Amino acid sequence: MSVITAAPIEICPSFQPCPGITHAVFDFDGTLSLIRHGWPNIMLTMFLEMLPPRADEDPAALRNELMHEMLSFNGRQTIHQMVAFVERVRRRGGNPREPQYYLSEYTLRLERDIARRSRQIRDGASPDNFVVPGGRALIERLLSHGIKLYILSATLEPHVRQEATLLELAYYFEGRIHGGHEEQPPFSKGAVFERILREDGIPGTQLVSFGDGPAELQHTKKLGGLAVAVASDETAMGSGKIHQLKRSQLIAAGADLVIPDYQCEKELVTLLLGEN
Repeated sequence: MSVITAAPIEICPSFQPCPGITHAVFDFDGTLSLIRHGWPNIMLTMFLEMLPPRADEDPAALRNELMHEMLSFNGRQTIHQMVAFVERVRRRGGNPREPQYYLSEYTLRLERDIARRSRQIRDGASPDNFVVPGGRALIERLLSHGIKLYILSATLEPHVRQEATLLELAYYFEGRIHGGHEEQPPFSKGAVFERILREDGIPGTQLVSFGDGPAELQHTKKLGGLAVAVASDETAMGSGKIHQLKRSQLIAAGADLVIPDYQCEKELVTLLLGEN
């Protein structure tokens, strides 16, 4: 059973501090950036509109089932969620469109929110209004310990770089920003993790990653690193509230620690590095 600390940091049984951490990898959307905040509700609304109905179906159960499936693909490129939706439509006897059609429609809906928030920042809103609470402080604390920082996101790389610059986060990473692409071979977070370790000549035990999706945590644990799950409840960002579905999926993916955001950044770094 996990133990809840007062930080609030949930410590999972697998956790062991690692004074030798030299590299930290951050997912981007929902882990650092809130520019795409609320994407699950946008995707869920679209799926509910387009899914062939079944008689006497429990709407709440359907919403929960769809949300569970959507979040299980978090950290991978969005096309995977669309492929799964196509199969769901087909199982219901529907005649689905190609996954790319649903991806384009979802992207169009999401981009309205992205454009609105980006415009607010350009018009003078503080970038920190669109960063996961405590995120900038955590980045600066890790840098003060000499830890090398990376962003690794399944979102297309030009968008990640643009949004990281808009949020005034890009310069902390000194160009070490990796995003998805539409080329062959398909984008793989695992391949990027392995390249980082290979190019810097370090073992995975010197790595910590922060993410709100199973993909990055699974890759980190496979390499022997520490995995911090950011299980924010996006309907109550900054409240310290944990999203229970995210939490359960991220613990199943191998999380060592679970946090709602980074407002506990001082305690978090102390815990990770085993400092007194």
